[in-house]
This record gives sequence, structure tokens and C-alpha cells, in this order.
Amino acid sequence: MTNNETTKLKLAAGTATVAVAQTDSAALDKALETLKTYDWGDDPETLKSIDQAIIATHGDAPARKALEKRLLDALTGGISRSAMDYVCRRLRTVGTRQSIEALAALLSAEETSHIARYALERIPDEKAAEAMREALPKVSSKLKPGIAGSLGKRRDKKSVQAISKLLGNSDIQVAKAAVESLAMIGTPAAAEELSKFAKKAPAAMKLPVADACLLCAEQFLVNGQKSEAVALYNELKSDDQPAHIRAAAMKGIITAATKK
Repeated sequence: MTNNETTKLKLAAGTATVAVAQTDSAALDKALETLKTYDWGDDPETLKSIDQAIIATHGDAPARKALEKRLLDALTGGISRSAMDYVCRRLRTVGTRQSIEALAALLSAEETSHIARYALERIPDEKAAEAMREALPKVSSKLKPGIAGSLGKRRDKKSVQAISKLLGNSDIQVAKAAVESLAMIGTPAAAEELSKFAKKAPAAMKLPVADACLLCAEQFLVNGQKSEAVALYNELKSDDQPAHIRAAAMKGIITAATKK
């Protein structure tokens, strides 16, 4: 092959690449425009180009940031609840700090709180957890369990105090969510809050708290924190605990004693 032929092939390949990029860009523009009127029952295939763009921008930070911005513009532009759900699910993948303010604004409304926190709990930036911590005492009792759960999934150490304030909540679903969230966080500070609450917990909360303490103790063992684990197990082997909790606590103590 001559140099001229090689040059022609390179030029043709370059032209083809540009054409594909322009086609993809046009398809993406169309999909983002479709979001403005998208609603339940519409064909999800009309948004497929957005999903393809998310895949295509993997590893390309500037391109993904630009795509994220366009999704945010759609989110704040007055789209349907269905379209908002779609965008928040995509922001769970591409969301960064620039998405946090817009998502935080959705946390207090019943129809959007869960899709907003669904995205926020996966954004690694500390500001995402901070936004949920700040929202936690302000939202309705119906929304508190979900936000507490998201903070628990993040294992956010800084949220222990905010969550512990919900332990004595009159709404048992809120109190149970707080207990479960502290168990997921599983730090000594979280265990301490659970232990304090266990001493004054109402009857309906005694078993959920005991289960949460067991989970914390198990996590301590996994992390090599044997003394912290044994302290919790000792609290759980008292006579006022159900038989299966006492048995689990004794088993945990034995495991801790034999664990290297």
C-alpha cells in the first residue's frame, strides 16, 4: 500500500468517526428534548441515547460532567415525575458534587424524596451525606426512615448523632429505621448510642435494638475490634433478653475468644 493510499484510508476513517459522533450527538439531543414531555407509559427506547452516552463517557471526566449538567438542566426544567425518576436513576451513576444541590431540593417532597436520596446515597462526595443529614430533622415522619436508611447505607460516621435523635421517636417506623441505620454504620459511636437506648427502649423496640447491637458486634469482630464486640455481647446475654439473642451473644463471645 502506498503512502497516498494510507493517507486516504486515515482520512476516510476520521470522517467516519466524526459522522458517528455527530449522529450520536444528534440522537442525544433528541433524547434530552424528549425528556421534557416524557411520562409514564411512553416508550423508554426514546431515551436510549442517554444511556448510551453514559456508557460512552465512562473514563472521560469532562464529557461525563457535561452530560451530568445536561441531565441536571432537565431535572430542574419542570419535567414530569416519571422523567425525574429516570434522571435521578442516571445521576446515581454519573452524579458528582454539581448534582447535590438540585437533588437536595427534592428531599422534602413525598413524591420525589426517595428518588433524590437514591441518587445521593451513591454520590461519593461528603456533601451528599451532608445534604441528607441536614434534611433529616426537617422532613416529615413519612420520609425520615428513607433518609436515615440512605445514610446508613453510606455508613456515614458523621450522621450518628443526627440519627440517634430519632431513636425515641413516637413513630415506631422512624425509630426502627434509626436503629437499623446505626447498625449499618456500625462504629463504636453508633454502638454506644444503641446501648444507651437499649436501657430505656419501649417494649416494641427492645428486639430491634438487640438485633442491631448483634449486627454491630458482628461487624466489630470482622474488623478485628474484639474488645468492642465482647462488650456488646456481654450486654446482650442478660436475662431480660430473648433466648435466641442470649444464645447469639454467647456464641459471639466464644468466637471472639478463639479469633486470632
